[in-house]
Amino acid sequence: MSASLLRHAIHIASILGLYLSGAMLIPAMLDLYYGHTDWQVFATAAFVTNGLSATTFMATRAGPPPFSKKFGFLLVNVLWSTFALIGALPLWMSSLDLDFAQALFESVSAITTTGSTVIVGLDDAPPGVLMWRSLICWLGGVGIVVLGLFIIPYLRVGGMSFFKMESSDTNEKPFARLTTFSRAFFTVYVGITLLCAIGYNLTGMHRFDAINHAMSTVATGGFSTHDASFAYFGSIPLLWTATFFMTLCSLPFSILIVFVARGRLDALRDPQIFVFLAYLTVFALSAAIYHRLTNGVEFHIALAHSFFNFSSILSTAGYMSEDYQLWGPFVVMAAFIATFMGGCSGSTAGGIKAYRFIVLFNAIHSGLRKLIYPAAVYPIRYGRNSLDADTLRAILLFFVTYILLLWILGSLTMAALGYDFLTSVSAVITCLSNVGPGLGNIVGPAGNFSSLKDPELYLLSLMMMMGRLEVLTVLVILTPVFWRQ
Repeated sequence: MSASLLRHAIHIASILGLYLSGAMLIPAMLDLYYGHTDWQVFATAAFVTNGLSATTFMATRAGPPPFSKKFGFLLVNVLWSTFALIGALPLWMSSLDLDFAQALFESVSAITTTGSTVIVGLDDAPPGVLMWRSLICWLGGVGIVVLGLFIIPYLRVGGMSFFKMESSDTNEKPFARLTTFSRAFFTVYVGITLLCAIGYNLTGMHRFDAINHAMSTVATGGFSTHDASFAYFGSIPLLWTATFFMTLCSLPFSILIVFVARGRLDALRDPQIFVFLAYLTVFALSAAIYHRLTNGVEFHIALAHSFFNFSSILSTAGYMSEDYQLWGPFVVMAAFIATFMGGCSGSTAGGIKAYRFIVLFNAIHSGLRKLIYPAAVYPIRYGRNSLDADTLRAILLFFVTYILLLWILGSLTMAALGYDFLTSVSAVITCLSNVGPGLGNIVGPAGNFSSLKDPELYLLSLMMMMGRLEVLTVLVILTPVFWRQ
């Protein structure tokens, strides 16, 4: 039975391969337009990917399987593994001279919208490579929103399985059919990308930079076309433009769609939106005041950089406008804490996410009251919804595996490979939370991951993938019971 499900999953993944082979023609044409020989790399990669995908499609063709949780887990992992491998192919073959581990890391970083990079010399990189990174990052953002809204909640692995495409104040469904919602989602996603590109162009970016940065901003992926990221442009209006779009895309897309398509203000009452905006404001204002008092920077400049960098961290976009490690120890600690937190569920942002903190706080509050009144019943709520035991258990299991299993074990592994404490703990958590830059001289906001060796890159690639797929979605297929008949 598992072999049959794997066959069906591979069949669906081959369809993804056919689409991606077509997408490779975009950077191929771009390189051809600019006269760069890497157009041949993308054309060859497209030909190989198309041939293998078409052959696999024909060889695995069969009737559609009944959708089950087991098939859902398997399909998600096969699709994202296929996406990562195909994304890495033209990077591996390109003139950048990346080995396979580096190309895979870059591809995984793109599709998981993490933004960590091993490429040095982005300012002189082939335009096709820059476009490919931004394009698969943008497509990865589409994919994770779709997974977060439809597949992961069904699997009940800590996603908002109780969350429906409905307002908390009414039972009227905003969209009667899935196809209607899909059209609305792509319209909003593409529309925000175009608005972001226009905003960037008007505030100081050239069109090529604006298009690339818009795609990675809306996906909260953080890939830049320059080694210095937003520091390259030196524009305060540009920072505020990016802050707005990074924050916007950290909100649940389903709620944005309901608001845009139906004009329903009640859709914005989701508690996680308030919590996310609250801790973003607290972090940014505190850091700006500290930066002003400690380093004597003008407050409006400190405020712009603080909001930009903390919006980048909390949205898990991964851009930077300054090396905020130089602001002082308070900002370094605040940035480290913010790396765990993330945006909202149903967005392109990663991290633990705001709604889980709401649930955890309510669970602690309920548990403390139970100590005083043991016989009383205190339901754990999210907004007006009472959480069932399965959802609460999945969220608590997520916290345990996220912190105790993956972050601690991953950090110990990095330390065993010879890295210092700050590099070890921050590299793992920034990949697990899909944030982008870590802390320290190696992987900090002024550095990148280019000096890491292949074993570390494979480890961190796995962390990025597990963080993006809600951890348990990957861990479950590693258990023996999953493969039993």
